[in-house]
Amino acid sequence: MNADPYVPYCGIPPIPGHLTWNLDPVLIAVLVAVPVLYAVGARVQPSDTQRRSCFYIGWAILVAALVSPLCNLSVALFSARVAQHMLLTLVAAPLIVLGQPGRMLLPMLSKGASLRLPQVRSGVLPIAATAGFAFSLWAWHLPGSYDATLRSDVVYWSMHVTTLGSAMLLWHALFDRFGGLSSALLIGFGTTVQMSLLSALLTLAPRPLFVSHFGTTWPWGLSPLEDQQLGGVIMWTVGGTLFTAIGVLAFGAWLKSLATDGATGQAARAP
Repeated sequence: MNADPYVPYCGIPPIPGHLTWNLDPVLIAVLVAVPVLYAVGARVQPSDTQRRSCFYIGWAILVAALVSPLCNLSVALFSARVAQHMLLTLVAAPLIVLGQPGRMLLPMLSKGASLRLPQVRSGVLPIAATAGFAFSLWAWHLPGSYDATLRSDVVYWSMHVTTLGSAMLLWHALFDRFGGLSSALLIGFGTTVQMSLLSALLTLAPRPLFVSHFGTTWPWGLSPLEDQQLGGVIMWTVGGTLFTAIGVLAFGAWLKSLATDGATGQAARAP
C-alpha cells in the first residue's frame, strides 16, 4: 500500500474560488503568545507609544502573511510566495524591529534579570546583516531548496525563520544609531544589487525553474514561466525600489555632511 501523498504545509495547490485560511493551532498559539508577552514586557520596560504601535502593526502584517489565503496561494504560485516574502521582510520586519521586541521580551525570558542587547559599534554588523540577508534570499529562491519547502514542513519553516530572521537583522543594522551613513550606504546599495541580480535571473530566465509549479499555475491563467516572471518583477520593483531609495537618501545625506564639514573647516581657517 502506498503512503498518502505529502500535502504542503499551507495545503494542496488551490484553484480560483477555493482558497483556504491557515488555521494551524500551533502557529496561531505562537502568533497570539508573542504580542501578549510583548504587552506584558511593555508594562515593565519604558517604551513610547509609537514604538509599540510599530510592533503591533508589523506583527499583524506577519500574521496576515502566514495565516491568510496568501499562504495557500503560495503553494500554487511562485509569485504569491515572493509577495509573501516581500511582506514579511520589507514591511513586517522593519516595523517589528522598530518596536524593539528584544528589549521587551528578553528580560522576561531570562526570568526577570536585567538583560541588554549588545551594541556593535564597528562595521561588522551591517556587513554581516547584508551578507546574511543576501544568502538567505538567494538560498530559498533557487530551484532545489525552493521545491524542497513544498515537500517538507521542516524545510518550509527553516525558510521562513531564516528569511525573516536575516531581514530583522538587516533592519536592526540599518536602524542602529551607531551605524551611521556608512551602514545605510552599504545596506541600501548592497541589497539593491543582490536583489536586482536575483530578480533579473528569475524574470529573464528562458524557462521555468521550479518543478513544484509546473502543474499548479494554469488554473490561475499563468504559465509556470509567466508566474516566475511575475515573481521576479514583484521582487525587482518592491525590493529594488525600496533599497535603492535607502541608498540614494544615504548618499545624499553623506554629500550634505561633506559639504557641511567643508564649510565648517573653511570657517575655522578664516582669519
